[in-house]
Amino acid sequence: MTTTRDWGHYREMWVRVLKKQTGKDLDHWNARIARKKLADVQSLRDWLTAEGVTGYARQLLVMEHFGYPDFVTTLADELIDGQYADRPHLRPIYEAIVDSAQALGEIVIQARKGYVSLMTPKRTFARVRATTRDRIDLGLRLKGMKPRGRLKPSHIHETMPVQVGLTELKDLDNEILEWLRQAYDENR
Repeated sequence: MTTTRDWGHYREMWVRVLKKQTGKDLDHWNARIARKKLADVQSLRDWLTAEGVTGYARQLLVMEHFGYPDFVTTLADELIDGQYADRPHLRPIYEAIVDSAQALGEIVIQARKGYVSLMTPKRTFARVRATTRDRIDLGLRLKGMKPRGRLKPSHIHETMPVQVGLTELKDLDNEILEWLRQAYDENR
C-alpha cells in the first residue's frame, strides 16, 4: 500500500500540537493574534514565545497570520509535476524509482517543493531530487555506508549519508535497486 502526501498532512499535525501544547485550539489563538495587531513576523514570534507557544505550533500561527508558503498549500501531484516541468525526460526515472520502492512494501511518498521523500511507516529511507536538468539524485539512508564508486556524499539531506546520480532509466540497475531495498529494510 502506498500513500502520497502533501503538506496538508503536516498542517493537521501542527494544529494537534498547538492544542496539546497550549490547551487552546487554532480559532482561539487566531482570535488572540488578531486582537494583538502585531505588525511583523518577529513581533508575533516573540509574543508567542512569551505565551509559551514554540516550535511547530508557533510556526503554524505565524503562517496562519502572515500567509502560508506556496509549497504548504500545493497538492502533492502539483509539487511533483513542478519538479519535472522543465525536465520531462527525467520523469520516467523518478517513476521507476517510486515503482521499485512500492514493490518493497508499504511506503509513504511525501511530496515537497524540491524533492520527494520515500518513507516506511517508521521513517524516511530515501529521497529523490531532480538536481539538474539532466540528473536525478537518489539519497539513501544506509547505516554505516560510506561514499564509494557510484555512491557519493549526499547533498540532499543530512539523514541521507550517500546518494547516487541517475541520468538515464538504464542507470537504475540491480546495484541501485539493491541499495534501495537495503535502505528500506534498515528503516522499517
